[in-house]
Amino acid sequence: MRGPHNLWRLIRTGATFERTGAMKVALEAMEAPPRLRALARVLGWPFKWLGYAGDPALPPITRAITALGPAYIKFGQVLSTRPDVVGVELSNQLRVLQDKLPPFPRATAVRVIESELGRPLNDILSELSEPVAAASIAQVHRARTAATGEEVAVKVLRPGIERAFRRDIDAFHFAAGLIELLSPASRRLRPSDVIAHFESVVAGELDLRLECSSASEFADKTAKDKGFQVPKPYWQFSSRRVMTLGWAEGIPLGDVEAIRAAGHDCVALAERVMQLFLSHALRDGFFHADMHQGNLKVAPNGDLIAFDFGIMGQIDEYTRRVYAEILIGFIRKDYRRVAEVHFEAGYVPADRNIDDFARALRAVGEPIFGMEASQISMARLLSYLFEVTERFGMQTRTELILLQRTMVVVEGVARSLDAHINIWQVARPVVESYIRENVGPQALLRDILRTARVLGRFGPKLPGLVETMLSERTSPPPAPARLGLPAALGLVSLGVAATLAIVGIAALF
Repeated sequence: MRGPHNLWRLIRTGATFERTGAMKVALEAMEAPPRLRALARVLGWPFKWLGYAGDPALPPITRAITALGPAYIKFGQVLSTRPDVVGVELSNQLRVLQDKLPPFPRATAVRVIESELGRPLNDILSELSEPVAAASIAQVHRARTAATGEEVAVKVLRPGIERAFRRDIDAFHFAAGLIELLSPASRRLRPSDVIAHFESVVAGELDLRLECSSASEFADKTAKDKGFQVPKPYWQFSSRRVMTLGWAEGIPLGDVEAIRAAGHDCVALAERVMQLFLSHALRDGFFHADMHQGNLKVAPNGDLIAFDFGIMGQIDEYTRRVYAEILIGFIRKDYRRVAEVHFEAGYVPADRNIDDFARALRAVGEPIFGMEASQISMARLLSYLFEVTERFGMQTRTELILLQRTMVVVEGVARSLDAHINIWQVARPVVESYIRENVGPQALLRDILRTARVLGRFGPKLPGLVETMLSERTSPPPAPARLGLPAALGLVSLGVAATLAIVGIAALF
């Protein structure tokens, strides 16, 4: 499926942008050089007639993206949170991609619900509204359960969505391979791995049973977070193509005027969005990876409500520590330490000069400290970061893609609420708290205790292992693949050390 026939899909993509007028708008918004603008127009014009027409009632960019399909819509959703990159006007146009796309008929949703849950609709729900929100993959209906009368939100996948995503992702794989073939320098960015990662994320989003599970786990992990809510999942009314959650009443986070009119503090909400994300990523290693305005509401009591858990991020404990040390290094302007962490984690090849890298990081960090967010050009900052990573041979870390992407989205959401937010000041208390608990002496003792517990499990086996190995010493020739006496004594030492460590550390607590 990833053969040259996908070239047709890519040609139609460019043709659609040209036909809808989106090409010119996109190039201007991204401040593309004049030569690139001219080249794109010249190459796109002959194929203009091949493009999709889209909905003429929509603005050019939104019109092109919605015509091209769900994978493109996902990309547009990310851009909608970055007015500093694409401009305020274009960002506002793209907001409709979050939850205001054309819905499919209610009757179709009823057929899917009855087929998936194996019962007539009236046995499940006493009420089912027309669609209240429609996004790239699914739409949501407000409903009431037949048995208890509880208000719920019923999410139903779009018909044929799986096939549409497969088609787009095949084209993306082809494009990534073409880029790597024509530009060997791009291979360090691992475009094929990035698309493969995107594919795995989307595959999980297309099975609503997994989303229901994510909602349940996320609710458990965040139960003690003040000012944050996760709707309750209803497993008995959920399946692969249907998911039911408790109804979340509130103002969409994208409606800033309504939030202000209701008396909520937008500055405090902006800080809470940023700090909650960092807390979930660092503390839990499990975070909402699609935190755009369309997936967040403000409850009447001021709480933030999160929903749509199709894309969740997960990072291991070691990576969390690396990420936290990089953040705190930037916050404290300790660029040497930031550089060291990159080298220690293997993010930068060992043959590069650490001092040169530290100076390059200073050139990234210094201009943004002490400046309001409204004064920082994120487009120029990202451009310089790209230059730095290219110069020092850094490869794209696929395990960090969701984390990096969500950080960009969350910053954009926070800025929409408070254009003057200083993300470093807001992040500092969360990151410092994590560092104190997970990178200092307390964390070291905890790691030793965990190691000792693992080694201690071998304690009962040590006498038998030693006896076996000693007997093998008297039976020549010794088996070369087996451990000898030194190794046996080493195991004994490890067992004793483990026991002493457990006892000693337990006494400290």
